[in-house]
Amino acid sequence: MAKNIKKLLRAKGFKVMMIGLWRDNPVFCMLLGICSGLAVTNKVENAIAMGAGVTFVLIFTALTISALRNFIPARVRIITYMIAIASFVIIVDRFLQAFYPVIREAIGPYVGLIITNCIIMGRAEAFASKNKITHSMMDGLGVGLGYSYTLVIIAIVRESLGFGTILGFRVMPDGWTNWVMMAMAPGAFFVLSIYLWITRTIAGVESKE
Repeated sequence: MAKNIKKLLRAKGFKVMMIGLWRDNPVFCMLLGICSGLAVTNKVENAIAMGAGVTFVLIFTALTISALRNFIPARVRIITYMIAIASFVIIVDRFLQAFYPVIREAIGPYVGLIITNCIIMGRAEAFASKNKITHSMMDGLGVGLGYSYTLVIIAIVRESLGFGTILGFRVMPDGWTNWVMMAMAPGAFFVLSIYLWITRTIAGVESKE
C-alpha cells in the first residue's frame, strides 16, 4: 500500500492535478473566474453546483481538445474550443434543469456564462492543446477542484453570516442577526478580497521559501 501511494505521488498526472489545486489555482493565483465567484457564492449549494459544473466542463473539454489537438488547424482553434466548451455547458445546464431546478433557477444565467469563463479557454489553449489526454484531464480536474473549493469557502462564510445557515442547516445561535450585506454583492467583494489577501500571502511566503 505504501509503495502504491509513493508511486501515485511521483506520477506526473498527480503532480499536474496538485498544481491546479494550489500553485495555479485559477482564482487566487491567476485571478480568473472572479465574476462567478462573486455571483453564486451567497449559498453553499449554489457554489457546489457551479464548481461541479465548471469542473465537468474543464475535464471533458480537456479530453476533447487533447484528443483532437493534432487535427485542429491553428487558425480555427479558438472557435473549436468554444464549440467544445458550449457543448458540455449545455449538458450541465440540462442536467441541472432536470434534477436540480431550484439551484438552476438560482444560478441560471451564470451556467451559460461558463462558456466565456477564461479558466476553461485558458486551460484548453495553454495545456490541453499541447499535452496528452490523461495529463490534460488531470489538469482539468485539479483546476476545477481548485476553483470549486475556493467558491465553497467563500460561500460558507457568506451563507453562515448572511443567512445563519450552511446547506440549509442552522449554524448560528438563537438571536443571531443576519448580516444582510453578506447576501449581497458588497459582501461578496469583502469576503473575496480577504480570501485573496490570505491565500496570496501564503502562496508568496511559500514561493520565497
